[in-house]
Amino acid sequence: MLVEHLNSIEQLKNFIQSGQQLELGENSINAINKSHAYILDKIKNEFVIYGINTGFGSLCNTVIPNEDLSQLQYNLLRSHACGTGDYVPQDIVRLMLLLKVKSLSYGYSGVQLVTVQRLVDFYNHNVLPVVYQQGSLGASGDLAPLSHLCLPLLGEGEVWDGNQIVDAQVVLKRHSLSPIQLGPKEGLALINGTQFMSAYGIWAQIEAEKILHNAARIAACSIDAFDARYEPFLPHTHKIRNQSGQKQAAQEILELLKGSEINQSQKTQVQDPYSFRCIPQVHGASIDALKHVERIMTDELNAVTDNPNIFPDDDMVISGGNFHGQTLALSMDFAAIALAELANISERRIYKLIGGERGLPPFLASNAGLESGFMIAQYTAAGIVSQNKQLCTPASVDSIVSSNGQEDHVSMGSNAATKLYRVVKNVQQVLAIEMLTSMRAMTYRRPKKSSEVLESYMSKFESEVRIPVGDEYLSPILRKAAEVLFA
Repeated sequence: MLVEHLNSIEQLKNFIQSGQQLELGENSINAINKSHAYILDKIKNEFVIYGINTGFGSLCNTVIPNEDLSQLQYNLLRSHACGTGDYVPQDIVRLMLLLKVKSLSYGYSGVQLVTVQRLVDFYNHNVLPVVYQQGSLGASGDLAPLSHLCLPLLGEGEVWDGNQIVDAQVVLKRHSLSPIQLGPKEGLALINGTQFMSAYGIWAQIEAEKILHNAARIAACSIDAFDARYEPFLPHTHKIRNQSGQKQAAQEILELLKGSEINQSQKTQVQDPYSFRCIPQVHGASIDALKHVERIMTDELNAVTDNPNIFPDDDMVISGGNFHGQTLALSMDFAAIALAELANISERRIYKLIGGERGLPPFLASNAGLESGFMIAQYTAAGIVSQNKQLCTPASVDSIVSSNGQEDHVSMGSNAATKLYRVVKNVQQVLAIEMLTSMRAMTYRRPKKSSEVLESYMSKFESEVRIPVGDEYLSPILRKAAEVLFA
């Protein structure tokens, strides 16, 4: 697949799942070569350009002799590879490689073709550098994480060999890949960008699609399990609110409940708690928020984010700030909040399902008192959603001065990214707990059936995850449920 054809998150997702090889097209090759030739000509004519023949950050006024330009770039990668903390998951590292290739392929970075091609080789051979989660301020780009990503180009640093960490040279030799020789500006082009942040953001958008799909179905199962009413999902109410996400969520729930014997049965209650009645308003708000975030992430997928930028046709090299991650930081904070709310309302439905109401036994226990049933599963969900509230404190409102004041406002988008990752995983686990709780509660509605769609959904889930009847070791069942729902 040509990198030029990967212009949307959907295309990116399908490409990753297909297992196809990544390629540079002719247009990309020509643009890369043209930009690189322009940089070499500028150096030959002794122009002083930031990051090419100067120091970095607050050392921008220090001019570097031509004979030291290659060493300058090597020093940059080595000195900036100082990340710490947990490892970046391998699937996100692979996405970082792809996004770095995409950004460099436009030909505004001045790198040589062999460098971009080697990143393509890394992607195609699954050569995944070891990258750490901590070290980036989200401006000047993701310097530390991207240094770890690109240091193996030089035969240095570490890479993953399955689940083991080995020296980069070991894996490079296995694939007959020799270290590249960095040219002017290349080190800076490689590490100056937003690919750490954007990889997390795009990964989260792909997972958010799964979350929204399952959240609607799990909520619909819980509606029948709790014997709740269907009227709150009729279009009349949502038409006069005029919020598109709300209308979408209501319509989806209504379609999922269509034909449900349980839902069509006579109800004794006049109305239901908010966690059931207001599903369209809450889920719909998250749908709208995530659509906004998807647009931002799609724009970033198609962006050039290093510095300085090279414009050969205009004979210009501009030192700007495309590496600044503020738009990503704000969007990922927004995404974390939107996703966390899906878990918040889910946990409330779990609470109601185990509350001993509407013909359901306390805690859904077969022998309440002797057995605790789903009592502590709800505790687990409550603890997770409480942690999400802490994780949803915005990273984007923070900043800290660095590089002797030259870099005096940063986005903290990297922290927004890693927090978002944890929120996504937490939301998936809470929804899995709700699914198990709903399935257990549904046994008390039998022999009545739900809709054909929901019965099929529940049957598929139960074919892979055993629903507990009496008290037993729940932890592996909870984790298995999340794996099955969000594979």
